[in-house]
Amino acid sequence: MTAAAGAGPSSPAPQTSAPGYRVFRAALPEVCAADPARMVFTADADGRCEVFTWHTATGTARQVTGRPGGTFHCSIDADAHVWWFEEDAHGNGRWRFQAFDGGPTYDGLRGTPVGQARGLAVSAGGIVALALGDAVSTTVHQGSRGGVARPVAHLPYQASLTGISSDGELLAVAGQARSARAVTVFRTCDGSRVARLGGEGGALWSLGFTPRPGAQDLLLVREDGGRYLLATWRPGGDPVPHTWASFDTEITARWRHEGRGVLVRQDRHGRSVLHLADLDARTLTVLPTAPGTLLDAAEHPGGDLHTLWTSTAEPPRTLSSAGTPLPSLPRLPVPVPGVSHDLWTPGPDGDLHTLVTLPEGARGPVPTVFLVHGGPADHDRDAYDGIVHSLVASGFGVARVNYRGSTGYGPAWRTAMSEGVGLTQVADLVAARDGLVARGWADPDSLALWGTSWGGYLTLLALGTHPGLWQAGVAVKPVAHLALAHATTTPALRALDERLFGGTPDELPELYARSSPHTYLPHLDAPLLIVAARHDAKCPPGQVRSYITDLTKHHKEYEVVWLDTGHDGYDGADHVHALREAVVFLDRTLRGANAAGRRRRTTTPTASPAIRRGESGPAEHAAAPAGGSTPHHPTERTTHHAEGHHQQRPARG
Repeated sequence: MTAAAGAGPSSPAPQTSAPGYRVFRAALPEVCAADPARMVFTADADGRCEVFTWHTATGTARQVTGRPGGTFHCSIDADAHVWWFEEDAHGNGRWRFQAFDGGPTYDGLRGTPVGQARGLAVSAGGIVALALGDAVSTTVHQGSRGGVARPVAHLPYQASLTGISSDGELLAVAGQARSARAVTVFRTCDGSRVARLGGEGGALWSLGFTPRPGAQDLLLVREDGGRYLLATWRPGGDPVPHTWASFDTEITARWRHEGRGVLVRQDRHGRSVLHLADLDARTLTVLPTAPGTLLDAAEHPGGDLHTLWTSTAEPPRTLSSAGTPLPSLPRLPVPVPGVSHDLWTPGPDGDLHTLVTLPEGARGPVPTVFLVHGGPADHDRDAYDGIVHSLVASGFGVARVNYRGSTGYGPAWRTAMSEGVGLTQVADLVAARDGLVARGWADPDSLALWGTSWGGYLTLLALGTHPGLWQAGVAVKPVAHLALAHATTTPALRALDERLFGGTPDELPELYARSSPHTYLPHLDAPLLIVAARHDAKCPPGQVRSYITDLTKHHKEYEVVWLDTGHDGYDGADHVHALREAVVFLDRTLRGANAAGRRRRTTTPTASPAIRRGESGPAEHAAAPAGGSTPHHPTERTTHHAEGHHQQRPARG
């Protein structure tokens, strides 16, 4: 979800309550397979993300949901029933549905417990499978639409339901892509396991069953030999790799409407390439697209290709190759400000790519904000971002660095960690910073970092390990203390930590401390804005409170905003509020009267990766130190939801 500055009234949804902004989730509408004129999508509804129907024959939208916290996950089945996930602030809830034209609302399956959404699949005959999870496990339930739920599989790990065969007989469930349980196929009738496909020799991803009636082919993507290739599986056999459909950077794919061809969307160097793979003819064809990013692409009956395209200069827009009227996304009344550049910086594992946007008419170096993406397995794209828009319109330059560990540059780049976890990525941020300064684009005395989640972690780590290189930081829902976060985060993220480090914090305490922001907090010398969430399961609040306590103890200059939400949120008013808070903070710290006194620092530019063995316990609030002589002014505010910098990526229910 993002906030588009100055968005116009083209969306069928009402105007957001924040003047000059509209909040939206950039995703293609879901299309009813049996009646392509009927669709469902999410859009702004008075500042919240909600579910709407869309009928192409009339060009009208109907709002389906209207919940205080907003609604994000939605779908439509072959009988044109509209589905959505009704969740609380902690992300727990149930799947619900109603007829396309309205009427009573029903539970997707009766008797399911409340849980986290892990996938929904509905066959052409109305057989429903839905997966619900908790912190440690996943249960797949099955039944007829609106009928009584029957558990068919319980998995002692976090997993995602990725599809149901067209005849309703088979279910595909995805686990960790590099494990022995990467993909598991079950029978719906009795929950028996048909196949388990492992990803130990190379990551394996499940992308759904063919829509072709009577067929049970499952589409897969396999990482193999430093490349990514398509594969298919059918009952009774092993996965069949299609070596002729091989790619040097990350891909995702989906079946064409007829169920033999495949649309392949490739992320390559911050932009997209769309391919058509013919599995019968064994041919791969590049389909023409404008330079930028395809956030999604899907084919529907009659060969109608729907695409969702964007670039840094243009907000996402939907397009139908057959001219089908699609619900419009917000439009901007004026051109998006800024001039975009690509910066490539030589590095130890290859050239480092940075997407740079500078204010129009800039003369000489400008105050610059590094927007640090999360993940680490994600990347910044040549795609519209409301934060980039707001910063550039405010006179800041923006740098988006696809550091080592990012996707879109191949497996070797994704796994490069030569300087250590986190420290490798910080080294790339430093290299990109030096490159921008050398080009004369960025003012070396007016630089900031802004990141969310893993990006917030890197922000804190960079500020502590390289004091003096940046003059301000914004860390949204960050990991601030690796060992404390590992103890209280989700099992999936604990497993990620252990994979990155090669063990647990108890087994490798010095390695975790070397990469943890709290180790370098005493060296931090830049004003800091922290946005944290009280119910954040991924980047838990306790480890953030510990970091804040140490900020106070060491007399650091900081501000804190506490959110009464989890890691995600769908209420746009607070998204815009957080955006404004951050921009005002950066304006004050980089360009205000107080900023002049911080320039030309004399502190050592790099803090050695030493080990700090002592740890402070969690505290409920950050308390200002007694006395009036301390140089910092911590403040603490509470709101409900906010989103930091993250990519517009369609998420299916």
